Amino acid sequence: MAKARISIGTWAYLFNQEEPTNDFHTILHKLQDLGYDGVELGSFGPHPSPATHPTKASRAKLRKEIADHGLSLSGIAVDLWAFKTPGTSIMDEIPAAYLTAFLGWCVFASELDAKTIRVDTVVAPNFFEADAEGQKIGADKGMERFIGVWDKSSKIAADYGLNVCWEFEPGFAFNKPSEIVKLVDGVRAKGNSNFGVLYDTCHAHMCATVGANQTGTKETLPGGELELLEKLKGKVTHIHLIDSDGSLNEHNTSTHNPFGTGKLDFDKLVPAMQASGVPHDWWTVDLCFWPHAWDVTAQSKKYLDKLREKFAAA
Repeated sequence: MAKARISIGTWAYLFNQEEPTNDFHTILHKLQDLGYDGVELGSFGPHPSPATHPTKASRAKLRKEIADHGLSLSGIAVDLWAFKTPGTSIMDEIPAAYLTAFLGWCVFASELDAKTIRVDTVVAPNFFEADAEGQKIGADKGMERFIGVWDKSSKIAADYGLNVCWEFEPGFAFNKPSEIVKLVDGVRAKGNSNFGVLYDTCHAHMCATVGANQTGTKETLPGGELELLEKLKGKVTHIHLIDSDGSLNEHNTSTHNPFGTGKLDFDKLVPAMQASGVPHDWWTVDLCFWPHAWDVTAQSKKYLDKLREKFAAA
């Protein structure tokens, strides 16, 4: 990607906020005023979803509402977190409920003209080594199950012109660099070129440099988040940008520090991101769980504007 468009995830305005912004129109209006190019939809809670927009007509109206604010949809994160226990979940050999829900969100996303849909491993890092409802299937079998369900998910998504991005992070299973590469390679080996990772700069630092929340022997990379990005070159389907101070938050995942308040070197990261093979030009700000997200939304845009001017001029 030679240029860049800047968006931000709507979940920032729901989680850990004293007054959550439940009204999606308000978010669109504020982002338009701040000069954002796009918005990334967290399709859960009070924000738009197949439940709130069940018909073609309602989805067409929503798509027009986004466009009328001068914005495009950079991607969609969907609510699949209910499917997490063996016997009723993503861990099933044939996870019918998960795939049925995923199909519904693919229809929804495609009618909003989204091109990327996000998934995650849902369960805690030690899930497969701990007894869960009497089962301890082990990490190898757990990874096989994820490869299987995301193989099917990727093929469903491809029917709707969607790429799938897996957001690895320290709070969920398979957070070691070698596991991240192995899992994405496993899904892609089944013919799913539309499947890849969501490279979040903050999560990448915590997984590859800090080695946070890893089970067993800690695994880090000498080159940290940059080395991990190099290992994932050609396998990145989406990008999230935010700083990291090397800490975990109260939800046991990466603290998403505002730009300039952490340890990340974006003068090195951005050129590497540009060369990673990501199939679009979106840079998405992720302020998840930051307690005063609106206070730093304008600053985030200005920070990335400078990087865009430096590395990704149109």
